[in-house]
Amino acid sequence: MRRCIRTIGPTDTMAAAKSPKGLKFLVDFGPLAVFFIAYKMDGLMTATLALIVATLLALAIGFWATRRLAVMPLVTAIVVTIFGGLTLWLDNDIFIKMKPTIVQGLFAVILFGGLVLKRPTLQFVMGEALKLSDAGWRQLTLRFALFFTAMAILNEIVWRNVPEGTWINFKVFGILGLTMLFSLAQMPLMKRHMIETPSEPG
Repeated sequence: MRRCIRTIGPTDTMAAAKSPKGLKFLVDFGPLAVFFIAYKMDGLMTATLALIVATLLALAIGFWATRRLAVMPLVTAIVVTIFGGLTLWLDNDIFIKMKPTIVQGLFAVILFGGLVLKRPTLQFVMGEALKLSDAGWRQLTLRFALFFTAMAILNEIVWRNVPEGTWINFKVFGILGLTMLFSLAQMPLMKRHMIETPSEPG
């Protein structure tokens, strides 16, 4: 029986061929854009509410389009809802500012846990899009675990020591930019450990 729900990673969130073009980009980055625009228009509390709504909507659209729930977006949506809700309920912006710390920290714990159990988590998250050797998956998982740990620490340093507007720019542009640069920097490792897929006979 075909399963209607599979947990996969952000690389494959919108991998289904029937997904409308550009929908993956909208699901991945739409909530962040909504948060930034709402902040510029009416401050952090309005932006927090907008982020919760946009994140849940993006998750629902992603599931509707692919019949799949991606692991990392799902974890992010849960944390956004909890910490965003606490921010609004208690009227305290500390919770939403800690949200990136919690998300990045959870990703690090999940990846480190997979390594301890000798089941590199990234292989299950990205295995449909990337074919690497076992050693390659272990190294890539370790690198991302360390990166997420560093990003969690960096967010704590930033939000505690800079003005709110500067932290907003870091959250929207800094975290995204650093993640993209780090991912690109892993290309040599992935090329070294890439497993060639046999071509089908013509």
